[in-house]
Amino acid sequence: MILQPSYLLKDIPKRIVSLVPSQTELLHYLGLEEETAAITRFCIHPKEWFRSKQRIGGTKTINIPAIKKLQPDLIIANKEENGKEQVEELANDFNVLVTDVNSIAEALQMIQQIGQLTGKKKTANELIKKIINGFSAITLPETNIKAAYLIWNKPYMSIGGDTFINDILQTCGLQNIFAHTKRYPEITIEQLKAENCQLVLLSSEPYPFKQKHIDELQQQLPDAKVILVDGEMFSWYGSRMLYMPAYLNNLVAQIGQQ
Repeated sequence: MILQPSYLLKDIPKRIVSLVPSQTELLHYLGLEEETAAITRFCIHPKEWFRSKQRIGGTKTINIPAIKKLQPDLIIANKEENGKEQVEELANDFNVLVTDVNSIAEALQMIQQIGQLTGKKKTANELIKKIINGFSAITLPETNIKAAYLIWNKPYMSIGGDTFINDILQTCGLQNIFAHTKRYPEITIEQLKAENCQLVLLSSEPYPFKQKHIDELQQQLPDAKVILVDGEMFSWYGSRMLYMPAYLNNLVAQIGQQ
């Protein structure tokens, strides 16, 4: 069954399958080495798990027969990253936690929930405190820069106001010019010009933007700053959030120097 937010399992799970890369990293941080039985091929962190753990397909192409053989006590999925039909099929036989993270606050709630379900409540709460302290130390720029965060090329795609990445941008004091849209809209160079975009952030994932893309955009937007950023530092909710504040502070400083 699909677990509700307040639901508690009768027993601490001994076999966990993670279908979400950022939450796989969180399971490792919580010390669930023995309990985590399988991950996806996109769960690249931690490296030792990527090399040693059984992989059960991709986030959108889950190997359901392989999961059924494992007979997990808990499957951790995500509303956005995993296919609804496959998640529902798994929920017919197993306990499935479907997370839905669209803000920093919801990410902290997710960490707390996974800590509660896996018997790692204390470690999870300590992690939450560290994350909150880190984000409180972010230094905001003096001006509210009009920015666009691009996640895809051909067509260009950005992020709307109802996303985790948008919340991270706001935390940096950046104004998302597409905050009035939802999820991941297709956008054009003409829209960037019309909105007087001052800063374009090119994410390293899911599309692997490179220097050549910076050069192309810079020619079309000569008055804007175009910077390549680490997509994991904007979208991997979970224990990766420990490292986001330092990265974001450096980014804000970089923006100010250019």
